[in-house]
Amino acid sequence: MPFVESNGIRLYYEECGTGEPLLLLMGITARGAVWQKHAEHWAEEFRCIIPDNRGVGLSDKPTGAYSTEQMADDYAGLLGALGIESARVVGCSMGSTIAQQLALRHPRLVRSMVLMCTWARCDRYARDVFRHMTDIKSRLRPEEFATYIQLLIFAKPYWDSDAGFAELQQGRAGAATDLMPQPVHGFEGQAAACINHDTPNQLQSIGCPCLVIGGRSDIFTPVWMAEEVAARIPHCDLHLYEGAGHAFHWERIEDFNPRVRAWLRAH
Repeated sequence: MPFVESNGIRLYYEECGTGEPLLLLMGITARGAVWQKHAEHWAEEFRCIIPDNRGVGLSDKPTGAYSTEQMADDYAGLLGALGIESARVVGCSMGSTIAQQLALRHPRLVRSMVLMCTWARCDRYARDVFRHMTDIKSRLRPEEFATYIQLLIFAKPYWDSDAGFAELQQGRAGAATDLMPQPVHGFEGQAAACINHDTPNQLQSIGCPCLVIGGRSDIFTPVWMAEEVAARIPHCDLHLYEGAGHAFHWERIEDFNPRVRAWLRAH
């Protein structure tokens, strides 16, 4: 299995596809494998590099608080180990905050980036959501915690859809039988990174092309967060899906996959 030593930890990653490199960064709690249905489409044109973030999956899970700066340095090391001088980057939720820091701290490594359901700072609501998630993770069965996350990230139309609801139930069943659940301390480390991410006064220095994309019905990272990031990054594109939530990339996957692929091709 492919591992690299980076920034003091061992990172696990997978690859698919050929072409110019595309680094895919997933959000809190999630392994890189969650990218599968997106990466399969993008791999027709790009070399997709799909890591597990520190704190989850097969990557190391050190104790203590993590930071988005630290996690960006993890990926600077990964790209260096792979001999990649510059990559396109797609980051989802926490992954988008890591991508911001990668572009800020290692600008030569980022050719362009797509920031999904992103934020530059947490307000009181967002901080308490992350803290509540931390409080309840050890108290709920995995399928119960998965249900709570689904309530945060999927909008009502997806629940009302028979096919969508079946997918939600399948996700809970998968959580109940997961042989590699995220440990509480890994979640706590990632949550700290999410809470303490603070870049509003730095985003104007990002020089690479950027697309901010999200859902207008997102209650986890509301529209104002996406709009703030897009407004502060020079010449940033913004697209928001009507009637979609934090998981808009599943709710609108038939539009999302080709839309992002076309944008990456152009940038």
